[in-house]
Amino acid sequence: MTSTDSHEHPERALLARIEEYHDTVPRHEARVEEHGPLTLFVREGRGRPFHARPTQGWSGPPEAGDVRRVRARQRELGVPESFEWVAETTPTLRAAVEETGLVVREHPLMVLDPSAPTGPVEEVAGTVSVRIPGADDPVLAGALTVPHLAFADPGTRIGPAGTPQLAEAVEAGVGDESLEPAIPRIRAGLTVVAAAVEHGMALSAGQHQPLAGVSEIVGVGTLPAARRRGLALAVTAALVADARSRGVETVFLSAGDDAVARIYARLGFRRIGTALAAEPAE
Repeated sequence: MTSTDSHEHPERALLARIEEYHDTVPRHEARVEEHGPLTLFVREGRGRPFHARPTQGWSGPPEAGDVRRVRARQRELGVPESFEWVAETTPTLRAAVEETGLVVREHPLMVLDPSAPTGPVEEVAGTVSVRIPGADDPVLAGALTVPHLAFADPGTRIGPAGTPQLAEAVEAGVGDESLEPAIPRIRAGLTVVAAAVEHGMALSAGQHQPLAGVSEIVGVGTLPAARRRGLALAVTAALVADARSRGVETVFLSAGDDAVARIYARLGFRRIGTALAAEPAE
């Protein structure tokens, strides 16, 4: 892309930066397998499995046969048959993926307006404080476990899982898969966690992962019993403030749906595209 293209098509330049980020971040923790128009990231060690993405710089469109070959390799490796990409940058992949029987989910892809103010949007109620826990902070295990309980009960309605269930999950090691790889990344500044904490327990948490002036906010979730208190928004605001303090110029995220996207818009995020994720039907 030339400088003229970037000036005339700022959205295209942003999407290109995001695509480069998505291709670079997994390489710190994964073995990379090139399969023509698709790249498969295979995690080395413990942690959440990675996925396949379009190969950077590949000129030809991916076809259903390419997807089937990668899916076969994922089954051989014992990892989820999952693919992630941006609709606007690889528009032909959806048809190829769906031809193989995978189900595609859409998520609003949003970027933070550079002029958006930094700081909390509102004070959280009660005795809740929002902070950035370090690698040795006792609240970290809970902060990394909260999203497991949040995503197991999706949506924004208030649910039954609260701090007793969080304590049980931490004791059972539910978050161990994410805790072990997170600690060295936190110490190296590659992962930053923010948590809304009350009485020593994380009620809501999320992360951002800064790299070369770009960072993605991921895994923001709230204990179902603590929803509708503005905690996720407060956590996201803390992550934005931390990212900017580190010199990050491009902050982006994928919202769960349009309703969640409207919440993030209150912090200054705007939609620039559609993030797609594909996996087998349940």
